[in-house]
Amino acid sequence: MTDVVRIGNASGFYGDRFSAVQEMLEGGELDYLTGDYLAELTMLILGRDRMKDPSTGYAKTFLHQMRENLALARDRDVKIVTNAGGLNPHGLAVALRELAAELDIDAQIAFVSGDDLVEQAAALNLGSPLTANAYLGGFGIKTALTRGADIVVTGRVTDASLAVGPAAAAFGWGYDDLDAIAGAVVAGHIIECGAQATGGNYSFFTEIEMGHLGFPIAEIHPDGSSVITKHEGTGGAVNIGTVTSQLLYEVRGPRYYNPDATARLDSVQLTQQGPDRVHISAATGEAPPTDLKVSLNNLAGLRNEISVVLTGMDIEAKAELFRTQFEAELPSRPAELEWTLVRHDRPDADTEEQASAILHCVARDTDPATVGRPFANTAVQLALASFPGFTMTAPPGNGSPYGVFEPGYVDAASVDHRVTQPDGVSVVIEPSPLRTALIVDEDAPAPAATTDWGPTTMAPLGTIIGSRSGDKGGSANVGVWARGDDEYAWLDALLSTDKLKELLPEAADLVVHRYRLPNLRAVNFVIEGILGRGVAENVRFDPQAKGLGEWLRSRHVPIPQRFLP
Repeated sequence: MTDVVRIGNASGFYGDRFSAVQEMLEGGELDYLTGDYLAELTMLILGRDRMKDPSTGYAKTFLHQMRENLALARDRDVKIVTNAGGLNPHGLAVALRELAAELDIDAQIAFVSGDDLVEQAAALNLGSPLTANAYLGGFGIKTALTRGADIVVTGRVTDASLAVGPAAAAFGWGYDDLDAIAGAVVAGHIIECGAQATGGNYSFFTEIEMGHLGFPIAEIHPDGSSVITKHEGTGGAVNIGTVTSQLLYEVRGPRYYNPDATARLDSVQLTQQGPDRVHISAATGEAPPTDLKVSLNNLAGLRNEISVVLTGMDIEAKAELFRTQFEAELPSRPAELEWTLVRHDRPDADTEEQASAILHCVARDTDPATVGRPFANTAVQLALASFPGFTMTAPPGNGSPYGVFEPGYVDAASVDHRVTQPDGVSVVIEPSPLRTALIVDEDAPAPAATTDWGPTTMAPLGTIIGSRSGDKGGSANVGVWARGDDEYAWLDALLSTDKLKELLPEAADLVVHRYRLPNLRAVNFVIEGILGRGVAENVRFDPQAKGLGEWLRSRHVPIPQRFLP
């Protein structure tokens, strides 16, 4: 048995750097190359594709990448695992086999299916969605690899499963190897978003060499411990900060649920082993939950929007004038009409001297006539009859369909998790026999401040604290972390739920959960409902909450002077 398996990742989303596959294959030694192409919004996009053409529904980019790199992968003996199959893993597997035959390349291609529950959604009490996909584990991938597959195409598996499957195949893990699986879950979570683990979206980006970032590699060992690294000579950095940031991305509490094991994020230990090498150890695994999460997407109607620019004085009065005029002139009122005023004031401006603002209006309805061109034209017709300086940011449009995401849950035993081998033989993957009732992490209040840190200076929180935020359906998480033990003790006591709501006024009336991760020197917050009904429906300027953590870092708090540069 090998003592290490090198798993690289070349895609963090559908639309990531096209050349990353070639760069990862040519850049150094790998055993496996993974690609994550799916997100909640992607499933809706692929669902609309499938409505137009049932033969589609997969990430076509991956097929194009294989046309350029399949021969290279086989020459380097690198096996490929990807969820690019989306809603049609069988269709992508067929297309790959045809491609391999066209290029005269011997490639054994298997696919994992069973996640698509749309046909039995009603029977499973999931309603009648456009898409319904269960998040499968990694043991289907394991089976395909151990039976000789060179490429494994999946539908909706958990992001971490793309690493769990190869590691389980390499080391022969079973469902009872909970700690080892948990370690692979942690490693898979870190590399799943590509360059986010090597400096992308990193709070302290000015401290590292950016440019053309390398993609991450997880060197996983038989006990589940790992080293996160990247190919030598590539841009970016792998350090405790970049790894911590990615560990906090789109998570909830200390328990990170996966179908094969629940990983305890509060057990993880990070050590800087050397340049661009972070060692991850001590991951503890618990039994996975009985139920699988299901991604449900529905088409909810049509949406249109207009934005007007307000400049100079009397911003509030100009916004109110346009809103009143616009609503009075609408031919018919949409079911939903949402207004947002976003200011771009000069730092030194007073109430009578302001730089600019954007007034944004979004309409939603099921009637195309109500939210189509007549809606947008109403704004144009006011161009010479409204506030001074009137201008729009874009010409009027016809509007477009939008979707709504919601999670569902089904017993893993009710899902037909299945692997179809290159020879056509189909193998059923039984769920973990260790499954148990879900254990929900409790909120952790901020501890009482017991240390006098000395004199303070008002400064942005981000002067010393890093963050990472992201979307979880209609909710968002904001993870914040410190780089030293004293800084973490101060942060932990300062940043209570009430303090977070004070610093993020948009969260003031929402339910906020607070979780502590002391080993990572981190606190994670989950803000329920801040994104409405998901990224496909909401129209925030930051619809996936990617910038929410940076907004928090910009807020001023009294920072002990001993911590400041």
